[in-house]
Amino acid sequence: MQTGIIAAFGSQLIDWLNRYTFVEEQRFSDADYARQVASSFCDELLRNGTTTALTFCAVYPQSVDALFEEASRRSMRIAAGKVLMDRNAPDALLDTPRSGYEDSKALLERWHGKGRNLYAITPRFAPTSTPEQLEAAGTLWREHPEALVHTHVSENTGEISWVRSLFPTQQGYLDVYDHFGLLGRGAVLAHGVHLTGRERDRCAETGTAVSHCPTSNLFLGSGLFHVHDAKDPKRPMYVGLGTDIGAGTSFSLLATMNEAYKVAELSNYPLDSVKAFFLATLGSAQAMGVDDKVGSLEPGHEADFVVLDPAATPLLAQRTSRVSDIEELLFVLAVMGDDRAVRATYVNGVLAHDRDHASA
Repeated sequence: MQTGIIAAFGSQLIDWLNRYTFVEEQRFSDADYARQVASSFCDELLRNGTTTALTFCAVYPQSVDALFEEASRRSMRIAAGKVLMDRNAPDALLDTPRSGYEDSKALLERWHGKGRNLYAITPRFAPTSTPEQLEAAGTLWREHPEALVHTHVSENTGEISWVRSLFPTQQGYLDVYDHFGLLGRGAVLAHGVHLTGRERDRCAETGTAVSHCPTSNLFLGSGLFHVHDAKDPKRPMYVGLGTDIGAGTSFSLLATMNEAYKVAELSNYPLDSVKAFFLATLGSAQAMGVDDKVGSLEPGHEADFVVLDPAATPLLAQRTSRVSDIEELLFVLAVMGDDRAVRATYVNGVLAHDRDHASA
């Protein structure tokens, strides 16, 4: 949905949304444009070695149809849903609690479980939904617990203050979602940069996952997500790694691992290569609840995998020729790699992208 505004200069989150994101999203009322963007989005995912993705569509149902149709053509696993927004956005992007519920229910019944598609009930974030809409979203999830829930939480300090003013009777940002029944296994919250210890405990208790999006958080100046707090052995949370296009600046999970390492270093936590690759693979699959299908090469799993080329560039080849073990090789790939290092991408055992034979 936000592919077209990658690298759009802005200040922090709310200004960036108003200046770029909401303007771009209104273009998705055109079904042809939605299909065009969905097609390029899926191709870019595969070129960067991503076979499964959880993402936001626009408020328009046709944007959801377009994405699932394009993903189905490529046999990818996409989890997505129509954004729910009934306030604090341009009029052209607003739905209502009733229309949002009905549109989401129809899309869920049309797409969830069809092929590899998964539906995610998607309130954008608490400030753009009234209590009535969040209540309707919680009702829909209770009716369809097999679906996912996808929204944002505690990305930016100004956003947190805004939520507090809009929901003064709740104990915090996370408690808004908890109150409306939107926490639990299958709920994936983007960012979580400023979650409190109590809120992290609640995520761990309910099985709610967080998507760590370091390039986006750095680009918008939102803050540093503390992986070591989220993965505290006493109450570990489900955490996956997210690119968060288009506040995020790259489709590449290798490039995203590079930024995750730097963010962790600033938090005095050594994010080694094994932990970084875990976040991008099995950790993300666990966050989405699909680790019984993808995320590892366990017998019986679907054969989604990526072939990485440690000699993709002259500098990378020079550096990887000097590594002493697999962990160092993975670390170099995570720090120096990008889409050029993705030699091939396989989806369910079938070649879906070949770097050296890709069409011009």
